[in-house]
Amino acid sequence: MTPLIPIFLITVVSGVCCDNHTLQYYITAASEFGQTEFSIVGYIDDVQIMLYRSDVGRDIPVVNWMKKEEEKYWDDQTVISKQLERVFKDMLKKTMERFNQTRGIHYCQWISTCKLKDDNSTSGTTFIRYDGRDFIYLDKEKEFWIYTMDEAELTAKEWNNPESPNTKWGHLQSRYLDSECIHDLKVFLEHGREDLEKRVRPEVKVWGHRQSDDVTRLHCLVYGFHPRPVEVKWVRNGEDHIPSDEMTQILPHPDGTYQIRVSVKVPTSNGDTYSCHVDHSSLEEIMIVNWGE
Repeated sequence: MTPLIPIFLITVVSGVCCDNHTLQYYITAASEFGQTEFSIVGYIDDVQIMLYRSDVGRDIPVVNWMKKEEEKYWDDQTVISKQLERVFKDMLKKTMERFNQTRGIHYCQWISTCKLKDDNSTSGTTFIRYDGRDFIYLDKEKEFWIYTMDEAELTAKEWNNPESPNTKWGHLQSRYLDSECIHDLKVFLEHGREDLEKRVRPEVKVWGHRQSDDVTRLHCLVYGFHPRPVEVKWVRNGEDHIPSDEMTQILPHPDGTYQIRVSVKVPTSNGDTYSCHVDHSSLEEIMIVNWGE
């Protein structure tokens, strides 16, 4: 975020692949029992870099290397966050009215992302969700808001109306994604490059257990790796990929590394061999770990 960006510019997080990097912010207004809470969470790739919450009332750095930004930066960002808090709480109230909702837990979330790719090209997206459903998104090239549910039609008309002051949001957000967001991403990458681009080789464990006389379930646990993107699959006889029937999300460890588990069902005894294949940016070649009963 840059200090002079108007209110609807904020965002959040995606994965890193090789030298692709993203800057994202999640802006969330949530209503529960008549009380509305507000927060902004910022990420570089999968690393949280900042936080603003209603009860704190200030933007704060979450990782040490973001403290390289001067105090004035955090003061300016706090001003923007307070503006966003007022606007998003009002947006949530109006949206609840359009859904004819007066009770229960409801939330509105604005998600913006800009990406710097390894070929130095850039891209960006902005969209809003209401109660977890896609509500409205920005066509960045046309600077035009497109609604994805009927209840968002009035919002889209308002934001796209040339005579409305809100129409500039599409232009300003498109400009932000193409320029300010990419600028900030490059600056923050320099602050935390050592941490963000570290490569840690995965550890792999495989095991299996019989579910019946005819079926055995195989598990492949891959852990302790960084960065987050990884490909894990089971292979039969060294060449046939076996589709997984159970795969966990890639989960973070407290030390900043990640883990994932991939499981498959196979015939208990048919003479075939099975191996877990792991592809990760820290490896010069695919890691293959064989399973033996």
